[in-house]
Amino acid sequence: MTHKFAQQRPSSALRSAARPAVVLTAGLALLMSAAGAGQAADGRAAQPGCGALAGRAPLPAAAPAPDTKAVGNAAQKISYGLAPELPIGLWSSSSVTLRTPVRKGTVRLDVDSRGFSTDSLVVQRYVPATRTWTDLRTGPGGGSAPTHGVFTFPVTTSADARHPQTVALRLQDLDRPGTLSVTASVDDGRGHTYRAPARTATATRPATTVTGWPAKGVTLTRGGAARPFTLTVKNTTGRTYPAVGVAYFAYGAGRSHALRPADLVVQQYRAGHGWERIPLVANGCDPGMSASLRPASRSVAPGATAEYRLRVAVARTAPADVTAGESGIAVSNGDQSFSSQELPFAIGAGK
Repeated sequence: MTHKFAQQRPSSALRSAARPAVVLTAGLALLMSAAGAGQAADGRAAQPGCGALAGRAPLPAAAPAPDTKAVGNAAQKISYGLAPELPIGLWSSSSVTLRTPVRKGTVRLDVDSRGFSTDSLVVQRYVPATRTWTDLRTGPGGGSAPTHGVFTFPVTTSADARHPQTVALRLQDLDRPGTLSVTASVDDGRGHTYRAPARTATATRPATTVTGWPAKGVTLTRGGAARPFTLTVKNTTGRTYPAVGVAYFAYGAGRSHALRPADLVVQQYRAGHGWERIPLVANGCDPGMSASLRPASRSVAPGATAEYRLRVAVARTAPADVTAGESGIAVSNGDQSFSSQELPFAIGAGK
């Protein structure tokens, strides 16, 4: 993972949620920090320090060589291949095949999107010499949510029709579902530009639903009964999600006090275990808090469903001047959140 990509991933995930509540931003940031920092030895999410997201990205690890099978036909100076589906949170394969000599030239990908910003698209190429993936250079998109982006990388090759050269690429949309069209071209460094036919793909993501928690919110009383609800994640894409992570996060503040992890009781039901309390971890930068749920399954195949049963209560010790709170859930694959939902609540006085 490059430094640029490490920075773009969380910021793009926050843009994709597009929620005004402070808790969503704090919760997703905490989720991303915990995913990057790992977990504590007892299975709880490790507590990040203030500014954890701005830390230096780890050096990229060596990656296995991807498929470099040539695409297109011998009559094409440049050919471009693209997977038809781009599930959010997963890398999708792509490649450029050259069949013409290029001297200090440039391969260019012109991307047009519908439904999401091209600023949220990450395109990387494989570098065989170092066995790593590196980001392609990008041009300015223009506007807050551009729908046209340009990605480039340098190339020199002696390729011809009988000896094609293929450069492996991969793409990932960090925002939301939509469609994109990619037109690849190459400047051969000798005054010629060749273009490949455009390719299209659809960005998808699993469907997530929450039942038992109305969109307008619920009222929880101090020391009162817990409110149960269920999160269902159904993989409506055509690819298996090797890991699905879910985080619950919350925030609440009054005139003089804020909710602390001890003021909320979050429990998760697991078959064979019953209701188990999920420890909340305070955010290092603000009064927000978060908890990583225990996985419902190790992977979610196409058409399969992962279900999370939860319940939330406000402890009797919650400060009296806090009368409302914001909470929510974020669903991710590894360190990329692909869905989030707010769960607002009011706090009533206990008996």
